[in-house]
Amino acid sequence: MTVTATSVDQSDQLQPQPAPGARGGRLLRLVPAAASALCGVLLYVSFPPRTLWWLALPAFAGLGWVLRGRSWKAALGLGYLFGLGFLLPLLVWTGVEVGPVPWLALAAVEAVFVALVAVGVAAVNRLPVWPVWAAAMWVAGEAVRARVPFRGFPWGKIAFGQADGVFLPLAAVGGSPVLGFAVVLCGFGLYEAGRLIAEQRRTRIVRRAAATAALLSIAVPVAGAVAARALVSDSAENGTATVAVIQGNVPRSGLEFNAQRRAVLDYHARETHELAADVRAGKAAKPDFVLWPENSSDIDPFEYPDAALVIEQAAKDIGVPISVGGVVERGGKLLNEQILWDPVKGPTQTYDKRQIQPFGEYLPLRSFIGAINPHWTSMVRQDISPGIEPGVFDFHGVKVGLATCYEAAFDRAVRDTVTHGAQMISVPSNNATFDRSEMTYQQLAMSRIRAVEHSRTVTVPVTSGVSAIIMPDGRITQKTGMFVPAYLVQKVPLRTSTTPATKLGILPEMALVLVAAGGIGWAVGSGLRARRTDAA
Repeated sequence: MTVTATSVDQSDQLQPQPAPGARGGRLLRLVPAAASALCGVLLYVSFPPRTLWWLALPAFAGLGWVLRGRSWKAALGLGYLFGLGFLLPLLVWTGVEVGPVPWLALAAVEAVFVALVAVGVAAVNRLPVWPVWAAAMWVAGEAVRARVPFRGFPWGKIAFGQADGVFLPLAAVGGSPVLGFAVVLCGFGLYEAGRLIAEQRRTRIVRRAAATAALLSIAVPVAGAVAARALVSDSAENGTATVAVIQGNVPRSGLEFNAQRRAVLDYHARETHELAADVRAGKAAKPDFVLWPENSSDIDPFEYPDAALVIEQAAKDIGVPISVGGVVERGGKLLNEQILWDPVKGPTQTYDKRQIQPFGEYLPLRSFIGAINPHWTSMVRQDISPGIEPGVFDFHGVKVGLATCYEAAFDRAVRDTVTHGAQMISVPSNNATFDRSEMTYQQLAMSRIRAVEHSRTVTVPVTSGVSAIIMPDGRITQKTGMFVPAYLVQKVPLRTSTTPATKLGILPEMALVLVAAGGIGWAVGSGLRARRTDAA
């Protein structure tokens, strides 16, 4: 009994202890706060456009260190600092056109979810195999954040920083929740292994069960990722299709480009005519279909014949169907719509974006926000209405799933296209509003995760870049620059097999949420039993 007590006490010495001097003690008490914020920044640095995915591991190892043995109040504060360190720089692009207030407010609100997760981590980090409970806690926090408020904001999921990492194949096993769980588990496992090594050096005591759990927390995610590579393939199962991605560019970056809607439409038509000329000259392969980005025709072609004529001429010139991103009004509703425009039949199919962006495509709390700053309400004059049905266009037998821009961040919005028969996926986007910010690269990484998750080719046509073609194994085979007109043409594999992630859908995420709930229940129950024992 004496040995066990000594072991626990020694492990607690890894936490900062007050210095003899009052001033030194105060400074030392700031160390966990500073470390927590810096670990959050480290996590941010692991995200695109950088390829430093591995920095997520020491970021979570550091978070495990600062939270060990903390009260719930201390964990709440430290977790909030970690969240701010991560989300403030990650989301800075949200203030490019609207100023710092919305950016700061968004980061401040989203960091609350991280703070609550930190409370859960602090509660379970005395349990056996605590990295498992703690990593599940993080996934549970992401699950909530992806759903509330305002239908959720999953930007910054840990999985979205791992497009270049060794854990990427796990996306095919259980989607972004399993991929994120593996990364966080490995990070917490690294801390636990280091803590036990330090404890063993001080006490000469090896707690084999705890050491085994720590090592497995590292080894199992890595081994699982290696094994999951068998699920990743870019082979063609149902033939191939030659696809063209058009990036027409915009007259200038920023919100003002919407006032030049005809110019944007003309730019995309012009680039399509350029492609058609190159096909005739033998400089480019003739595509089976052409993909334009979101907002490539903000002039409603169903309402304005001149806009319809521009699209029709481009389709006839290239001689194949074009998927056009338009903003249309139908039945009194404003819709962000993809339109399949056939060179002979004209518009034949439509898809209305389902996951619309709050404060960008619709404005919650309009009267309240207008009272704060009327300029913000004028920027979203009319709310876009969400669609209902998943979008899968049939290009003469080739089925292409559509997840428009912001939808790439939402698991269900992409998976639905595959379960409805998509042989490849397209993510038409408009990033011109956000200038040259990191947002474009963060979103591109999401599309790479989705390619592996569902084993599908993913195309990303963007008005101003970066447009790309992504293989089912997550590799980018072609991409454009930013704010340049360009087109990409490539023969890509078509696939119909489904990964475990596609088949299981939400189940892995729900299982991890239940694990997190079980950990909290165990921790609370243990605490209550300890209090009764002390009282007795």
